[in-house]
Amino acid sequence: MADMKKVELLAPAGNFDALTGALKAGADAVYLGGALYGARAYADNFTQDEICTGIHLAHVFGRRIYLTVNTLIKEKELDGLYNFLLPFYECGLDGVIVQDLGALRLIRKYFPHLSIHASTQMALTGSEGASFMKAEGVSRIVPARELSLAEIKSIKQNTGLEIETFVHGAMCYCYSGQCLFSSILGGRSGNRGRCAQPCRLPYKASTIDLNTDTLYPLSMRDMCTISMLPELIEAGIDSFKIEGRMKKPAYAAGVTAIYRKYIDLYYEQKENFQVAQADMEQLKSLYIRSQTGDGYYKRHNGKEMLSLTSPAYSGSDEKLLADIQKKYIEEKLCHEVTAKVCLKKKEPSLLILSKGQIHVSCTGEVVQKALKQPLSGEKIKEQIKKCGNSPVKIMQVELEAEEDIFLPVSSLNALRRNAAAAFEKEMIRRNGFYEPTAPNAKLTPEKETTRGGAVISGNHEKQSIHQLHAAVNTKAQLLAALNESLERIYLDYGLLCEEVYKELKKYKQRKDFRTKLYVTMPYIVREGNLSFLEEIKRLFSDSPLFEGVLVRNLESYYFLAKQGFSGKMILDANLYLWNHEVVAFWEKRVEEFYLPVECNLHEWKELLQHCGQKTILSSAIVYGRLPMMITANCLSKTGGKCSKIPQIITLKDRYEKQFPVYTDCLSCINIIYNSVPLSLHKLFENKNWMKGNFRLDFTTEDERETVQVIRYFKELFQCFKAPFYKEYTTGHLKRGVE
Repeated sequence: MADMKKVELLAPAGNFDALTGALKAGADAVYLGGALYGARAYADNFTQDEICTGIHLAHVFGRRIYLTVNTLIKEKELDGLYNFLLPFYECGLDGVIVQDLGALRLIRKYFPHLSIHASTQMALTGSEGASFMKAEGVSRIVPARELSLAEIKSIKQNTGLEIETFVHGAMCYCYSGQCLFSSILGGRSGNRGRCAQPCRLPYKASTIDLNTDTLYPLSMRDMCTISMLPELIEAGIDSFKIEGRMKKPAYAAGVTAIYRKYIDLYYEQKENFQVAQADMEQLKSLYIRSQTGDGYYKRHNGKEMLSLTSPAYSGSDEKLLADIQKKYIEEKLCHEVTAKVCLKKKEPSLLILSKGQIHVSCTGEVVQKALKQPLSGEKIKEQIKKCGNSPVKIMQVELEAEEDIFLPVSSLNALRRNAAAAFEKEMIRRNGFYEPTAPNAKLTPEKETTRGGAVISGNHEKQSIHQLHAAVNTKAQLLAALNESLERIYLDYGLLCEEVYKELKKYKQRKDFRTKLYVTMPYIVREGNLSFLEEIKRLFSDSPLFEGVLVRNLESYYFLAKQGFSGKMILDANLYLWNHEVVAFWEKRVEEFYLPVECNLHEWKELLQHCGQKTILSSAIVYGRLPMMITANCLSKTGGKCSKIPQIITLKDRYEKQFPVYTDCLSCINIIYNSVPLSLHKLFENKNWMKGNFRLDFTTEDERETVQVIRYFKELFQCFKAPFYKEYTTGHLKRGVE
């Protein structure tokens, strides 16, 4: 066991007290956010100086610092990323946690030696997506929290990547990075670190009938896996992550200390591993919800994972928090050393600091003969022990000094400071941390100056002035779209069956049929349903029916790309191309992408201006109920009524708004749609926006409604008029997100 590489314990820090507390409590690494680009906008977060100080402090004690750059980055914000990261890179930052593929591309280009960790916000759910990120220079992934222990083992075995998983703290109901609930309802985007937590509000679900007036069917229990640590370690997980950058420093330190205790117990006395009840109670007293669980490691979904009757925290033990505050926050983290001072007339002053086998010496000013009042031994020891905020604490001083000597107090202070700095540097060296390689350039990267027009398409010469496309989920919607002679139709993968193939072949045989057919891939692909991708790939080998696919996750893209997929690949809006660096990342890989629904019209224009001459096309969704959440948990299963038959069920909020929920039983996910459809008909008031591809997404519409919507948007191309439907949202067309 002594030779086994220990799992890393990774603690959160929302401010500097939390950082020092977590380190003192035994964290091997700490993740934190700066003033920008972090997915916890409402945490205190760190100044530039605090992060640099924190990196130095961590390295002195052999620990690591990871910086969160795990938000989606708008075009106008991209220029600042280089200068934001540069000082931290120069200080030896150990890793950066990234969601945005544009940020990944920029970091690889300008900071090639900086370790990149793929955030859980990327929603990596299998070996395909993980392998893709490995090929792009990622050294560690934080997979989706919904994965089972078996799936995590499989990724580790198949890729060899470092795996970091959450072991304690709050849980999201939605696959991270796939939630628009807070954004669409209130303009606060979870992808930007500003989630308003609508999942903690009460709802009524048509599938859940409990004897209570108030129900919280989207509120996950907090995770607590302390009893599972042996299984998690033996699964090959490299880093155990504690959630909680928004919580008090005492929480981070207290939880870290307990997990440190039991990780060490496993390696020292595996056969005696057992969690004491007192420690379990202490964890529950540290600002955690009244009900806890072990997350998705052993189950796919179920009501036992939810706090159905109350999402509230059970409160904290104030005395316990005070004790933790005193032990880990107020008491300084330091190396305790001994000092030997040698002061001889006409020779340089000498200070040697020692800890165990480590000895560091430092010389200072030449010692003089005292003309008036000589330095006393007590004064020398007093000055040498004054360590201030240094992480080096001198416990005792051995003095070797001649009589009648003099040295200014300022010189003694400088000798102590220089010796402490030398000791810190030696500790950093011994801990294996070295000066980082300089970035490729010391100047801010040049801005791209390519400019295009205010049109949807990034390269509109490739297509006609405008095209109207439809994405359909039902056979009735498909028939309506086929009969309306649209330029393109996307069929949901759940529609792929012999009955539909026969219908499509009939249309294909018509001489006037010009519609191009595409397959819409699943939102989530896990190891267990790769068979869908195999089936879709076979379609393109065996049949000329389909032109290409609409890709909604990294798993699907990489699975097809590495096998030389013959069809066209188009990226859906949930793959988040927010800036020109992301567009450049994808440019030679796919033919087209959909503009992000969280960006406003001005931000679309900014993006398109940078992409005007690129070969990749850009298109827009202009109608349809937006998917607010993609979830592994299932409202049917929560109600105990899982029929394994796809259906639409209803979720109702406290204002009686009804959100349709599609139970996709093929992928075993729920898709929670908005209560009203998005409608960007106002785009067409401006003729400059008439060029491009525009998509209508159909979810709950019947055949008649589908036809009405298609015809309305066709008419918009000729003459603007208000829609026939009264309830709709313009989404973020004007407001955008914070």
